[in-house]
Amino acid sequence: MSRTTKDEEVPSQHHTEDVESQTMKPDLEAPKQGADRVAQMIGAQHIEVTEEDNKRLRRKTDKHILSILIWVYFLQILDKSVLGYGAVWGMREDTNLSGNEYSMVSSMAPIAQLVWLPFSSWLMVKIPHRIFMAGLVFGWGTAQACMAACTNYSGLLATRFLLGLFEAACLPLFSVMTSQWYRRAEQPMRVACWYGTNGLSTMFAAALSYGLGQINGSLASWRILFLFVGIMTVVTAPVVYWVIDNDIPSARFLTEHEKLQTIERLRANQTGTGSRDFKWSQAFEALIEPKTWLFIGMAICLNVTANVTNTFGPIIVGGFGFDKGVTSLLNIPFGAVQLIVIFPASYLAHRYRIKSAFLIALMLPVLAGAIMLYQLGRDNIPPLLAAYYMLAFLFAGNPLIVSWLISNIAGTTKKSVIMSLFNIGVSAGNIIGPLMFSSKDAPYYKPGLTKTMGVTGALIGVIILQLVNLMFLNKLQERRRVKNGKPAKIRDLSMEHRYVASPQDDENEGQLGQNAFNDLTDSKNDEFVYVY
Repeated sequence: MSRTTKDEEVPSQHHTEDVESQTMKPDLEAPKQGADRVAQMIGAQHIEVTEEDNKRLRRKTDKHILSILIWVYFLQILDKSVLGYGAVWGMREDTNLSGNEYSMVSSMAPIAQLVWLPFSSWLMVKIPHRIFMAGLVFGWGTAQACMAACTNYSGLLATRFLLGLFEAACLPLFSVMTSQWYRRAEQPMRVACWYGTNGLSTMFAAALSYGLGQINGSLASWRILFLFVGIMTVVTAPVVYWVIDNDIPSARFLTEHEKLQTIERLRANQTGTGSRDFKWSQAFEALIEPKTWLFIGMAICLNVTANVTNTFGPIIVGGFGFDKGVTSLLNIPFGAVQLIVIFPASYLAHRYRIKSAFLIALMLPVLAGAIMLYQLGRDNIPPLLAAYYMLAFLFAGNPLIVSWLISNIAGTTKKSVIMSLFNIGVSAGNIIGPLMFSSKDAPYYKPGLTKTMGVTGALIGVIILQLVNLMFLNKLQERRRVKNGKPAKIRDLSMEHRYVASPQDDENEGQLGQNAFNDLTDSKNDEFVYVY
């Protein structure tokens, strides 16, 4: 165990001055009613946290929290994406699917999410995370395994509905947990770590489907594939329950003093660390803010195109004239491009503390790839594959949008509601995406590609609108601070690459940081700074 004494040497004189100044300040006021659980734990204390402490606590959190998020999200994407490979290896023929029935089977999971997500925002607040996550994993793993037994259209619809129902809260839950355990500057790379498994799962699913497709037995290859990934998910559920922790106060991997230090290092976020009270006022606030609906618009636009590649990607590549085995293998580079792009994009957003500009930049190759697929003939294979792989740049956009969203929302209930609404947007995009493509348009799919180009252009427009909106909100916050006797502009310590003690105030500023754990929403906390 690393030492946690308060006598450790502080790594910089600047930081030493911050710590000394805070110890000379009077204690912050006691936590208010309805505050986070950690507010009751830390009370009015100021806990010393050095940069060495910050790194050590971050490593421990990565080991015990992030590692589980990465593995479970990998399984969630894997279970969702094997449907496309099942289609390549005979599922449509064995279950007698015709017309748009395959599209409807693909859309059934997001339809279930649309039905369940409003309720899941309440569950995320009320149910401890280790119980909630383990239950979700067991449920969707069982549904995936049961798909292997389906013999007709109705069976596929039913099992895909159950899979979507249990997967519904996955993205909102992971996003909320990331915001509750990490500083805002750390969130883009952490979201990238678990969301980046999109690429890994695509590569693994392609290789796995190819390998299992070589089995010539009484059980069809696609059934073996569904059974394998489903069972792998089911056995993960008890591991999740055993390893994950609900929140900082109950964290078994932290000592009592480390819990206080972990709370302190998150103070500058001004977003809190979680409350078990579902506050209807916060839910209403989430519904009426333009910021909410702009993020939902991004979710819809991005996932329309993303689901096209997940569901129809293998089929489109098969339309280039390859056999089943080669079609599966040619999707491995698509997953590799996702993985390669996600981490540099998230790092640059972290390094330069801006997400909107990099989001727009990522959409340009996607637009170019769709145009190339539209224009090129189907006999020119290398440029077609290059164009298809360019669509993978899209997947670097989702972690940036998610980290942008959770960095700009405060209040436990508000964040849970907005993340659920965001995932409703994801589900809507997943429903719309497959419906834009019809088998009668094969192998060119020009009507669907035209719509894909339009949706990508709309996404760029929504990103720009949200940027302008957040700039306006920061101006409003500055006016509120001046009205309350605080400086108009305050330094956002949560976005610093090195830990700086909070609050950072002087005799002219008054006390800052006293709202951090009161479970206030961003619009009710004048110290909240919106990030771009």
